[in-house]
Amino acid sequence: MPDRNLEFGKFGARGIKGYEAAARQLDALANFIATPVTQRRGMLARLHYLTRSEHAKAAAREAGLTVTDRTLKRWTEGTASPSKKSLAQLEAAYLQVRRQNVSRYLLQRLNREGRGTRVEFHPLNQSQVPHPRQRDVSFRSLNVRHWDRMVDAWVADDDEGMDEAWFDGITADLGSDFGSYEYVMNIGFAA
Repeated sequence: MPDRNLEFGKFGARGIKGYEAAARQLDALANFIATPVTQRRGMLARLHYLTRSEHAKAAAREAGLTVTDRTLKRWTEGTASPSKKSLAQLEAAYLQVRRQNVSRYLLQRLNREGRGTRVEFHPLNQSQVPHPRQRDVSFRSLNVRHWDRMVDAWVADDDEGMDEAWFDGITADLGSDFGSYEYVMNIGFAA
């Protein structure tokens, strides 16, 4: 049984953790606001998303947005500008609330009533690894039927939880070489 890589990249292999690639795909499916929070348009879009209802405001407060309603109003009107710390707080609250809001929909979309979603595993890049040390890792695809643990960890922004869900839930079905997909170049799935 393969174990986790302790010295990834020692011989020149390149890639990212598989759960990070899956998290990027989930982020793409969540359809976040594209304009950066540092631009006025991006800031206003996030403010609108977080303050459009009392329920949204409560979720934003729970997610860590600590500024007062008066300050939010001044930001919206343009009479005051948020500090870098406040912009970071606004972005973090937006990401957390957006993930919570789309998680149920994503689970439904990914699990597809037990049919699952086809996932493509693009192996790590070994072009810089000396030939005798290269692993035989190839492109694989797999139908993943249970996304609950991965999506829950993604919503909580829990890297350790996503890593465990990646190993125990997603790559475990790849068979005996599941450890070869701890690091990948990309993960592809269209839900």
